[in-house]
Amino acid sequence: MTSLVAALTGANPAVSAPSLPACPSAQKSTRAPSEPAGPAATGACRATGHILESGVRLARRGEPGFTPSGYHHLGANTGGEWAGVSGRLSVVDGSIRARSYDFVAARFMVKRNLGRGTISWLEAGWAETGWADPGRQKIYTFNTNSKTWQFYDQYTVRPGDKVWLDVHADSDGVWSAWLWWGNRWNLLTAQRLPLGATATIEQYVEVHVDAGKPGRIDVPPVTVDNVRLQPGDGGPVRFWRDDVPTLTGSDPARRELSGGFCLDWLTRYDTWTAGDCGRARPIEVSRRSRTSADPRRTG
Repeated sequence: MTSLVAALTGANPAVSAPSLPACPSAQKSTRAPSEPAGPAATGACRATGHILESGVRLARRGEPGFTPSGYHHLGANTGGEWAGVSGRLSVVDGSIRARSYDFVAARFMVKRNLGRGTISWLEAGWAETGWADPGRQKIYTFNTNSKTWQFYDQYTVRPGDKVWLDVHADSDGVWSAWLWWGNRWNLLTAQRLPLGATATIEQYVEVHVDAGKPGRIDVPPVTVDNVRLQPGDGGPVRFWRDDVPTLTGSDPARRELSGGFCLDWLTRYDTWTAGDCGRARPIEVSRRSRTSADPRRTG
């Protein structure tokens, strides 16, 4: 398995990226984002620390070889297209087995079905895997240009942390993924993908169990909140609420079950939890999702 993982140091695996200074060494953020992610944001920088690139290719939904019993998806897709998504994800410690293809990930994704079984996408979030430094949670991206995972060791996350991420289209059609870290927006990657200026949006907690190692995977509930969508017409960002056409795969008024994992919508669809069914769900919700007149401003 180690032969499938290559260590990259220095250059970010980006197809196209704006000219930004390297992100300095910093601790996690102490406050919520106060302005939109992008090159014009105050202190914007690009990730340049050690990046582990993994060539592990697991068949995804809609790809040949997908095994339904291996994947458990909890979350939602937009029914229409948007120019971006942002929100906050809590970090937990899953019982992922070392030297396996197990993983748990909490992420946002932008994607387009190109037909004939081809899907183009960019995703960003945190993940814990059985093949890349097992037992540790890592900030990651995945894109269909390189078809690899990129794990960003520059950012140390631990169970109990909460991270803000933003994935959106820039004016030149490049899609970029940003992490709010050190109280500034850090560019993780920028990719020129065949998505156009808008795409379908996903928000998911995803669990994969190695088909070659049957067993139980425990995942404490992950909290996802403050989820916002960026319209394609340049209008203001808005919360992903139930007036947005949304696909969940089940009745959103009822608890969603998948392979022993449960999803509870606290506020459809911008605040929710997903993880083991038997655990008490967190109830803390950021004031920002309730009181902010401008969803890009701190509450």
